[in-house]
Amino acid sequence: MHSEAVIEFLGDVPVLQRLPSSSVRDIAQHVVVKHYNPGECVFQEGEPDGGIYFILEGEVEVSRSFYADNHDSEVFRWGKFDHFTQSESDRQENIIALTKLTCLMLPNKYSPLMHPYSVWSADVNLMTRASAEHILSVDPLDVNTFRGITLIGAPKSGKVYGGQFMGQALAAASKTVHFHKILHSFHAHFLLPGDVNIPIIYQVDRLSDVPNIATRRVNALQKERVVFFLIASFHREEEGFDHQESTMPSVPDPETLLPEHGLEEGVKLPRHHPRIGVPTSTSVPWPTEIRPVDPKKYTRYTTRPPSISYWLRAKGRLPDDQALHRCVGAYFSDLLFIQISLNPHRKVGVFPSSISLDHSMWFHRDFRADEWLLYVIDSPTAYNARGFSRGQMFNRKGELVLSAMQVGVVRKLKPPTTTSKL
Repeated sequence: MHSEAVIEFLGDVPVLQRLPSSSVRDIAQHVVVKHYNPGECVFQEGEPDGGIYFILEGEVEVSRSFYADNHDSEVFRWGKFDHFTQSESDRQENIIALTKLTCLMLPNKYSPLMHPYSVWSADVNLMTRASAEHILSVDPLDVNTFRGITLIGAPKSGKVYGGQFMGQALAAASKTVHFHKILHSFHAHFLLPGDVNIPIIYQVDRLSDVPNIATRRVNALQKERVVFFLIASFHREEEGFDHQESTMPSVPDPETLLPEHGLEEGVKLPRHHPRIGVPTSTSVPWPTEIRPVDPKKYTRYTTRPPSISYWLRAKGRLPDDQALHRCVGAYFSDLLFIQISLNPHRKVGVFPSSISLDHSMWFHRDFRADEWLLYVIDSPTAYNARGFSRGQMFNRKGELVLSAMQVGVVRKLKPPTTTSKL
């Protein structure tokens, strides 16, 4: 088979979709084509394991027995995109071709390719791994279920940061589609506050798969309750029309601007939020570098226009995987977003608050999240205790790479009461 045809097939094998795209390409270089006639044994009990088999064409019957007298036996029928290997348990297993059968077999000596360091990187140095990649590296529990955690040092505000929900859910969804299909849009809803102290389980529903487009729904669960969900659409790259009406505003280059450490107001960081210098398996340094275009310093009581622009990028170097860069773009997008709709209403004695309800994004062009992007945000309206914000990200060439919109509840809280000590 031609190598591109092998890659095309392997990209649709569910158990391989959770691997880094580089690992799938490496596997394609080492698989061996195997042909079997109807009724022929692929392998049977007692034979040495040749490797991992991926069914390219045809069907097999798998019979398993757990005891020598064949009690408690099981029979399965598997077809295209399924995989099998010699059982390592005490059960006995026979696999017979039901039809003309073609498999791609990965020899055992290459089986480490099936166990990469993370869903994004086959091999990585923890000390040089970008914080954003670490935060968005969900652990596969099966082909449709993933687990994410909130790392020490990552953005949070007493609850899970909304960008983390979106980035991790999109990472899970991206690991259930062919890596040639890239995220182009999603629509998310925040249902309940997330607990930063317990893992988040992401369950992916494969709603639709057609040749060029795939659709996924992801539920995020904590304590067996859905706290967040999104629906995402993926599209295979193809040639088409090209135009852009939006113009990037003329602003100073990021190198000429002062950095903003932490964006405390944007994610409401407590003063004791840890500043991690050396990454570990459970902690990361602050993941983003931010350069506000407006050098003025505002307090939470300063009335100002409902708009902001700032340059941002991920700290460190990210892998060359566009799926990850788009997940990081979604992760970025919730920084200082719905809060902008509060700006015209800020003044001394007023204590405004905001809670995100839903968030939508559209990805227009490829980009690198570890290179400077200009995020231009405004809030055209707020009414009936709901604020509406919209944002656009441009690369340094002025190309519009993504658009975002969010609606949230914006309210004026009652001022804290003080009790006299007299």
